[in-house]
Amino acid sequence: MTDYPFPPALRLLRWAIHGTFAILLVIAVAGVARQGQILPTLGGTLLGALYAAGILIEGRLPHFGGQTHLRLGRLWLVVITLGWAALAVASPQFVWLAFPLFFAYLHLLPLSVALPGVAVLTVAAILAAAWHEGRLTAAQIIGPTIGAAVATLMAMVYKALYAESEERRLLIDDLVRTRGKLVTAEGDAARLAERERLAREIHDTLAQGMSSIILLLRAARRDLADDPGEAERRIIEAEDAAKENLEEARNFVRALAPPALQHSSLVAALRRISDSAVAGTSITVRFEVSGTPVPLPVDYDATLLRVAQGALGNVSRHSGAEHAGVTLTYLDDMVMLDVFDDGRGFDLGSPAGEAAGTGYGLRVMRERVSTLGGTLTVESSPGEGTAVVATLPLPRGEAA
Repeated sequence: MTDYPFPPALRLLRWAIHGTFAILLVIAVAGVARQGQILPTLGGTLLGALYAAGILIEGRLPHFGGQTHLRLGRLWLVVITLGWAALAVASPQFVWLAFPLFFAYLHLLPLSVALPGVAVLTVAAILAAAWHEGRLTAAQIIGPTIGAAVATLMAMVYKALYAESEERRLLIDDLVRTRGKLVTAEGDAARLAERERLAREIHDTLAQGMSSIILLLRAARRDLADDPGEAERRIIEAEDAAKENLEEARNFVRALAPPALQHSSLVAALRRISDSAVAGTSITVRFEVSGTPVPLPVDYDATLLRVAQGALGNVSRHSGAEHAGVTLTYLDDMVMLDVFDDGRGFDLGSPAGEAAGTGYGLRVMRERVSTLGGTLTVESSPGEGTAVVATLPLPRGEAA
């Protein structure tokens, strides 16, 4: 059975109309049967079977309310009307079946056709009653006329309720489609965010580690002939960096904290990063802590460590500096990380900085810091070096 697109009240009204037709038909058939009228009795039974068949077929149509349903319904209405007309002529018991037929006309036909049809049906009912009585009375006119008027009014209400129900159904369908689109969009956004997260992690961990290893190996090759001992020390540092990078990759897969923070504090991890990030270069890095260190959440430690790695990676690869500094400052309500160098710097308003390799790294740092409600400030100009300052508001407990 197809679920009708009507609310329960409208479905109840439909079945009330069908029930009215069935009751009136049963009364009429019982009346002519008691009078021994065989043909009207058989005709009434056949009319009831056709009416019931139409209802059953309607309920099994695959597209309720479609053109096929409408054409079949109108054909059914013609057959029922002809059957009623024949029975109304045969016996006055069937005249009052016109009342539920009014609803069928107003439901299946457009108003421009239904209203004249109801009028013709009303006149036919009046004439049939008058023909059986042998005279025309006021009651014969008033009864079918009032029935037609009531049926027309109820049909108008029915159509209004149906239109409202259909509008609500379309709105619900639109909401369901919109919700599906939102779910798809949220899925796409989640995948994009995950892709961005992976890009940040790879840039700040594996890529930085590989850069350090390359710098160390280049320095070892340069010192191999003149200072084998120094070259061997560089190779050992490169091996340690490779081990740490491998551990980063494993933790990256397991989504654990950076290995530099697993067995030490943020201060110790930053001190090691300050030394290893510029290994193999002539840059001297000074690390300082200002204020009283306080324990920070893991995501704060990881963000500050990644910012330091990214900024020092830019220093070692692009700055051409001789000196650099890393300062971790604890204030009453915030923690600041300052990474600066005396290198060549760059013009903040020019795309040359991005061409030099600082564009994506700075964007990643900003995204990491902004996720925790902080800010990242970059100060630089050609020939004046570069300063990267990350500021994070302390969580309420740590700030207190």
